[in-house]
Amino acid sequence: MDSTILLFLLQDGITNGAIYALLGLALVLVFAVTRVIFVPQGEFVAYGGMTFALLQAGKVPGTAYMVVVFGIAALALELAQRRRALTLAATAREVAAKLLLPLVILAITLVAVRAGSGTLINVVLTIAIIAPIGPYLYRVAFAPIADASVLVLLITAVGVHLAMTGLGLVFFGAEGLRAPPLSAAAVPLGPIVATGQSLAIYAVTVLLIVGLYLFFGQTLTGKALRATAINRVGARLVGIRLALSGRVAFTLAAVIGAVSGILIVPMTTLYYDTGFLVGLKGFVAAIIGGLVSYPLTAAAAIVVGVVEALASFFASDMKEVIVFTLILPVLVWRSLADPHADEEE
Repeated sequence: MDSTILLFLLQDGITNGAIYALLGLALVLVFAVTRVIFVPQGEFVAYGGMTFALLQAGKVPGTAYMVVVFGIAALALELAQRRRALTLAATAREVAAKLLLPLVILAITLVAVRAGSGTLINVVLTIAIIAPIGPYLYRVAFAPIADASVLVLLITAVGVHLAMTGLGLVFFGAEGLRAPPLSAAAVPLGPIVATGQSLAIYAVTVLLIVGLYLFFGQTLTGKALRATAINRVGARLVGIRLALSGRVAFTLAAVIGAVSGILIVPMTTLYYDTGFLVGLKGFVAAIIGGLVSYPLTAAAAIVVGVVEALASFFASDMKEVIVFTLILPVLVWRSLADPHADEEE
């Protein structure tokens, strides 16, 4: 292997690592706020990428109808659980947020597809379609058991992953989808060439990380999420609604997943079940970060991407095994450093 090949591999590794960094940050965010190890994070990647690919092809994506189904389920559960406490105004708000909003998104999607919308509109529309699925999913699957143990929440997350994979097959079918590149530009960097798609991935990743940093540091909602992550009981005592924090965290995770899908679908064909493997690599980065450290998670994601790229060159048949083996020394080190675990009450 010469230096040129090494540079190409490093470029691929950093590009993939940037995507894994976004997924790892989303996993850390959701776990810190809700204690949910969010196994279905990869499904948002697949949904986002396939939604964007269909919009680019001039077709109505299945997720435009799926968001209506999720909204109706969340509304029905909300009305049933709070049937004796809801006022007329509160009922109107719930109907607007969980029924009218997805119907408006569906209507806009139908109009946009018929009018032949451009790439930028399709990007915005993809995010608008996928983002509400996050809070709807939280309301249906996780809010009713928000105080359960981490193990129960993990089992629920695995069940949600299986359900979302099945729904992906129903709404998208078994055929793979791929979109044209967001940019056809190419920038020569010595012996290698950085494509416009790679540059878009780097730029969007940096913007999202900076945006999250400003969100958590400068906004009231972001500070409320940080407080919830640090001490749930204390946050509740000072008036922070944990249910609202959970919905915001799941919304951000859905947006990050949708953006990640938009970025990778021009580079690889996505299927309804592709997201699980991609999400697992983000999970490896999140575990190396201890599910608490955002900078360490981002750095670990780059390492995961580079190791995957090098492994694909030297041992392509074993690259997945090599990537997932990275988690073992971290788990052994953490178990030796902190051998005692307190039981959850």
